[in-house]
Amino acid sequence: MRIIDRYIIKKFLGTFIYAILLLAVVIIIFDISEKIDNFIERHAPLKAIIFDYYFNFLPFFINQFSALFTFIAVIFFTSKMAGNTEIIAILNSGVSFKRLLRPYLVSASVLAIFSFMLTNFVIPRTIHKMVDFEKKYVKSTQSKSFENIHMQLEPGTYVYVRSFSTAVNEGYNFSIEKVKPKDGLIYKLTSDAVKWDTIKHRWSINNYYERKILADGHERIRKGLKIDTTLNMRPEEFNIDADNVKYMNFFELRNFIKQQRIKGSSQISTYQVEMHQRFAFPFAALILTLIGVALSSRKVRGGIGLHLGIGMTICFSYILFLQVTTVFARFGDVPPLLAVWTPNVLFSIIALYLLAKAPK
Repeated sequence: MRIIDRYIIKKFLGTFIYAILLLAVVIIIFDISEKIDNFIERHAPLKAIIFDYYFNFLPFFINQFSALFTFIAVIFFTSKMAGNTEIIAILNSGVSFKRLLRPYLVSASVLAIFSFMLTNFVIPRTIHKMVDFEKKYVKSTQSKSFENIHMQLEPGTYVYVRSFSTAVNEGYNFSIEKVKPKDGLIYKLTSDAVKWDTIKHRWSINNYYERKILADGHERIRKGLKIDTTLNMRPEEFNIDADNVKYMNFFELRNFIKQQRIKGSSQISTYQVEMHQRFAFPFAALILTLIGVALSSRKVRGGIGLHLGIGMTICFSYILFLQVTTVFARFGDVPPLLAVWTPNVLFSIIALYLLAKAPK
């Protein structure tokens, strides 16, 4: 590795770390001023505030803004190098523009891998502790109720709950049906109420009516006041959305999607978007780095300000486009894989075009 490579990598990573930590300090100060009353009122220990909340907040914050600050870092120090004619001197010494990109890509790859590890393995662990702290010292825990729940527990087995309350872990107007492709309905159980036992991890079905169709075509009917049984579902599954799956690491999320596909969940697209984003988002560091170098390697009269203005417009366009395609994937008919990766493909083309126009 040449001296110039080490110089650019040091500038790149140093500027990125300095900028994102500086903003993190500012955000934490504002957050403390907003939550200080809650901390005092609920007697939050200083150790818990630092290590359980803000220490676990940092990975989430860094990853959330990593692409943006990667871009800002590239624009900032490359524009300064161009302004000091360092870029021209490097190119005049016989180093090709393609060779000049190598330390940038090495640095961006380090940040992309770092972002991938944070998203898939670190943040799912730290965000749990952060949310637990918020529930205890910041936010009041509120019960929720869900209506018209349809689930497929396994192929051919369907469950319906008209309403379910998390306050008492109890659902009302419950039914379970088993269907075979050739025979049709072979089993149905209905009940007025179903309750989750948090100790035994079983379901109690109250005031039930059970109808079973035997192989010879006869029916067996049974009624009862209460029956305890195990079902392939838990109350937490009624409240799983895009935010909840962020608590899962890569392997947990992959297995969860498989389970939900079997159960016939209506939110499969939402979960798949989260899965694909965990792969697509780290690539933003590479794409925005190439765009940043292409824009800021030319010495212009406007200096850093002009480079930063044009660059930020492109960067925010990328982020906005990513959000729009994500919404289409979750609520429209766009396949999640296509929706999540389209911004990367489009802006990769823009990056290659800008690199082709960059000074050589």
